[in-house]
Amino acid sequence: MGKILQAQKMEAVGRLAGGVAHDFNNMLGVILGYVELASEKIDSNQDLYSDLKEIQKAAQRSADLTKQLLTFARKQIIAPKMLDLNDTVDSMLKMLRRLIGEDIDLIWLPGAQLWPIKIDPTQIDQILANLCVNARDAITDVGKLTIETQTKVFDQAYCARRTGFMPGDYVMLSVTDNGCGMNKETLDNLFEPFFTTKEIGKGTGLGLATIYGIVKQNKGFINVYSEPGQGTTFKIYLPRFYTSEEIHEKTLREKPAPIGNETILLVEDEPAILEMTRMMLERKGYLVLPAATPAEAIRIADTYVGKIDLLMTDVVMPEMNGRNLSKKITAIFPEIKLLFMSGYSANVITQQGVLDDGVAFMQKPFSMNELAEKIRGVLDDNQV
Repeated sequence: MGKILQAQKMEAVGRLAGGVAHDFNNMLGVILGYVELASEKIDSNQDLYSDLKEIQKAAQRSADLTKQLLTFARKQIIAPKMLDLNDTVDSMLKMLRRLIGEDIDLIWLPGAQLWPIKIDPTQIDQILANLCVNARDAITDVGKLTIETQTKVFDQAYCARRTGFMPGDYVMLSVTDNGCGMNKETLDNLFEPFFTTKEIGKGTGLGLATIYGIVKQNKGFINVYSEPGQGTTFKIYLPRFYTSEEIHEKTLREKPAPIGNETILLVEDEPAILEMTRMMLERKGYLVLPAATPAEAIRIADTYVGKIDLLMTDVVMPEMNGRNLSKKITAIFPEIKLLFMSGYSANVITQQGVLDDGVAFMQKPFSMNELAEKIRGVLDDNQV
């Protein structure tokens, strides 16, 4: 019942926002038009000219805000086109650096050989501008903001346990900050329209609702990873765009994932992910010892009779990080293999000194095939 009421509330707010935005947009069009006409009638050296330019800038910013309202209300007129996400992000970097200020280091890590996507380029602008402003506000004084792109494939097994996820090929856009992070209550309300953690007058609470609207409109989905004091990662997945020739050639068969029979100590503090990963591993033949906390993992390792072949652990956990846990487990099982996983990217984790370079790493979310390949590679010493 709660979800139905929530949906009705969202719909009502959407209708209201859409109606206001349309009327406001019309008035802004008039303001911008007259400013442009007035600007043409006076010399650019006059003081009045710069005043008019300031009016124009303010009106343009207001027009951008109404775009957010219209996106939230699913009424924005969009013009999707095929594009390379790396090129689009690249063209925005100068503007984004100005937006976040000099105290925040912007790191750009474009993925190789991205698939094309089909989306209105202004929507990518909106996503990045909103996420970068949020990241800036989460960072006190100096900090780092990392933008990454990658390709990602989700299989049926992964999507079966994730609402809103559809199997297929996706291009990922990730924005990570090393700011204050968020607690679970904030994460649960994150995409709620008009929800904001900012002071009155500092934000509309529409930024993330707008991003949610854009992503859903383009048949994608979002994952958010955050811990208080550990920063935040937003991962946006947009579907790969296929030309008609590619659709004709495309086959949906998946190559069988490798199996095994080793024993794996699995440590993950998020119950749903622990359960899902355990099921994936068991389906591939492994004996899984699940632990919801580092303390529980140490207790299992201390009392387990037999060999544990692999420790697969989350990196960022409340009571102890994965690296420190691995040292304690290695003291008990010196021959154990190690595989770390996190919603934060490997680049961000190593930059923060939480993980050493060159260790075996798995970035969440992952498909069953990806996981099976990675596990087999680590156990057989074929890859890190």
